[in-house]
Amino acid sequence: MPRLMKRRINSKPSLRKLLLEKNPILAPGAYDAMSALLIQKAGFDVVYMTGFGTSASQLGQPDVGLLTMPEMVSNAKRIVQAVDIPVIADGDTGYGNPLNVMRTVTEYENVGVSAIQVEDQVSPKKCGHMEGKQVIPAEEMAKKIGAAVDARESREFMIIARTDARAIEGIDSAIERVGIYKDAGADILFVEAPQSVEEIKRVGKAFPETLLLFNWLEGGKTPPVSYNFLRINGFKIVLFPLCTIFAANKAIREVLTGIKKNGTPEKVMSRFPTFDEFTEMIGLPEIKKLEKRYKVQSA
Repeated sequence: MPRLMKRRINSKPSLRKLLLEKNPILAPGAYDAMSALLIQKAGFDVVYMTGFGTSASQLGQPDVGLLTMPEMVSNAKRIVQAVDIPVIADGDTGYGNPLNVMRTVTEYENVGVSAIQVEDQVSPKKCGHMEGKQVIPAEEMAKKIGAAVDARESREFMIIARTDARAIEGIDSAIERVGIYKDAGADILFVEAPQSVEEIKRVGKAFPETLLLFNWLEGGKTPPVSYNFLRINGFKIVLFPLCTIFAANKAIREVLTGIKKNGTPEKVMSRFPTFDEFTEMIGLPEIKKLEKRYKVQSA
C-alpha cells in the first residue's frame, strides 16, 4: 500500500528482535518526519526521536522541560507514520508521578513508538549534558519504571530507564541507580553523560547480560569513542541525537547568508537536491499514482 495510506503502528520490525543481533544498533536522532525519513533512506534500522531536537525544532527553545507530553506524542506520531522502522522516543521524566507515567506510556504506545526513554530528573528537566540538573530519589524512579511496565499493552514496547545521576552523585551512584531500575522491570539501561572512557567501561562491565544504551551526544560531556569500543564493552544501542539538527542548522544558515549577500540562492543551488529529486524523496510519485487510481472520469 502507498506510504500515504499505510498504517504503520503494528507493522514495524520488532526492536527486541533487532537487539538480539550481535552488533550494536545505530539510531540517529530525528526531530521531525522528514529527518526520520532521511534516516530510513540512509539505511538505518532504528530512528531516535530526540527531545532536544524536538524542542529546538518545534519551539525554537532549548531542552529545558518546556515541551508537554501531548506535544511530544504529536511529534512522535508524525515520525512513526513517516517510516517503516522502529522509533525510540524520548519521554523525558514521564511528565509527572507514576500515574502520569502510565498515561505517557499508553499514549506513546498507541501512536506506534517501539520504546520510550524515561529519566530520573526532577521536573522540569534539562538536557542531560547541561549544568544544573537534579534527580529524584532512586526509589521514586523505580516506582515510575514499574508503572511504565504495568501500563504497556505489549512486551514488544520497551522501557528504557535513564539516570542523570552521574553529574550530581557520581558514576558509582549512577550505576547503582540503573541496577535498581533494572530490578523494577526496565528493558534497557541508560547512564547519561559518563565523563571518561573508564566510566563507560565501568557501565558495560556492571551489566554484562543487560541491554545497554549509549548516548553519543555530539559535543557533550561524554568523550567520543569508536563503534568497536562500544561493541566490545557491551552496548547494544547507540544514539546520535543531534547530528541531523546540527547539520540542518548549519546548512540553512549558510544558504540564508548566501541569499542575504547575493540577493538570490543561485550561487549555492548546486548544493541543493533538485526539485524533482526532493519531491520524489518525500513521495510525490506515490501521490500521483493515487490521484490516477482515484480520478473520476468526466462524462
